[in-house]
Amino acid sequence: MKIVERPYLEADRRSLVEAGVHPVLARIYAARRIRSAAELKYEAAALLPPNLLKGADAAACLLADAIEREKKVLILADYDADGATACAVGVRSLRLLGAKVDYLVPDRFKLGYGLSPELVELAAPRKPDLLVTVDNGIASVEGVARAKALGMATLITDHHLPGAELPDAACIVNPNQPGCDFPSKALAGVGVMFYVMLGLRGELRRRGFFSQRKEPKLGALTDLVALGTIADVVPLDANNRNLVAQGLKRLRAAGGQPGVAALLRAAGRSVLEASSFDLGFVVGPRLNAAGRLADMSLGIECLITDDEPRAANCAEALDRLNRERRKIEAGMLDQALQALKHVGEDKGCAFFMQDWPEGVVGILASRLKDRLHHPVVCFARARDGNSLKGSGRSVAGLHLRDCLDLVAKRAPGLIVRFGGHAQAAGLTIAERDFGRFAEAFGSTLDELLPEAARLPVVETDGSLDTPHCTLEVARMLEAEIWGQGFPQPVFCDTFAVESQRVVGGRHLKLGLLKDGRRIEAMRFGALDPLPPKVRAAYRLAVNDFNGLKTVQLNVEHFE
Repeated sequence: MKIVERPYLEADRRSLVEAGVHPVLARIYAARRIRSAAELKYEAAALLPPNLLKGADAAACLLADAIEREKKVLILADYDADGATACAVGVRSLRLLGAKVDYLVPDRFKLGYGLSPELVELAAPRKPDLLVTVDNGIASVEGVARAKALGMATLITDHHLPGAELPDAACIVNPNQPGCDFPSKALAGVGVMFYVMLGLRGELRRRGFFSQRKEPKLGALTDLVALGTIADVVPLDANNRNLVAQGLKRLRAAGGQPGVAALLRAAGRSVLEASSFDLGFVVGPRLNAAGRLADMSLGIECLITDDEPRAANCAEALDRLNRERRKIEAGMLDQALQALKHVGEDKGCAFFMQDWPEGVVGILASRLKDRLHHPVVCFARARDGNSLKGSGRSVAGLHLRDCLDLVAKRAPGLIVRFGGHAQAAGLTIAERDFGRFAEAFGSTLDELLPEAARLPVVETDGSLDTPHCTLEVARMLEAEIWGQGFPQPVFCDTFAVESQRVVGGRHLKLGLLKDGRRIEAMRFGALDPLPPKVRAAYRLAVNDFNGLKTVQLNVEHFE
């Protein structure tokens, strides 16, 4: 493990300090290519306008016509947090605008991902006039064709990379489709849907729709947008950071959706102090647990209900599912690590066990990727008994979808279907082909993955002066916007280790000494003892114990 410091331009740091940015934040932001304080002013008026998004105007007209003609709209959701929040944004917005709208989410274990012909057949008895996909659909050529044959129009809202052929939908809104010049290619599925709803409200405003009714405040839904954006781990460019900032502002002002607040409370987190960490590592996993182990309809119901007791009941059920998911995941990880002993960590890139549940292999792939420092694909047996459903996670330096595309081209028929993006992808193969896939995937990784990307490197923001190691600075850092491509600060210093003991059976509680000051620290999920003197990468955190808040260092790596 190598600990390095992120470089930054001193001129940028100095400019931020002169503009009134706290010295610690100024250095952190300069290392993330922020050059002026103006880039940190998150205001709703500064969001990119919807009309820059290709297809958004046409989608607005399509939906406005459906509302005015009282046509039935059916939202076809996805079974992760991005798909659930996108569905909730659509349902809530359209209901506020008087639309006849309902939703349908596929059973991932029976129907799989996206708008398949089978999902269209399931939707048909509801007699919808317009199908609206959220966080899926850009690759659903056959599903859209089936919907068209049955007399249903389709509006696709998605953010995934398109394939060689686009579906013949009535309208497609996707910042990554050909010909779209929207400056933020990193919009999550929920962000795309939010923009479509903003465009729809603008179109209805132009039609005089609100002359007889109150115009809804769609900003009330930004907590859902923030949740889906952070949970889907899309890069936090300036526009996405602004979307997240608007959502967190609403949550902290107690103006968020009852379901989001209930999920925070179920995890013992303060709604009024909600952070991007809470969205990504507290609320997101609980919402995702429904799609992984049960039915994401539970998660969507939690997000669309205005009844606080019902939201609380849904949140408690999701919390129980998440605890079950963690237990299953721990057992799977242990099995995978046992398998690694026979092949070696450098050779382990594809894993399959017969009893692994399909909904948890993505998390397992993520855990193994972090441990092995190279891309990993984990498989579970599909319901048909012949196929394997795989989920992969990658490291910086290798585009996973492109890697799978190359495997598919070199071995036609090996991969039945696949999709995804740079850091995560899903695929289906025949069970009999697992060994052949593991070999082909491993050899392609050897070819494409740069040697430098195989070395575990921890990027830090350098040393933190002891006077800044305070509760106030920790709270300031937690309140900022952090996520993919705009990482939470990690510092690096050398400490004397005064004490260390195991707590909870899985963690180390540490007493560290720096500049004559003793500092409490934790090392979560690791029991390997630290040497008497250590160079450690750590996060500055707030420890809340029995209502008493103190500063704490969370040690993540050490040399």
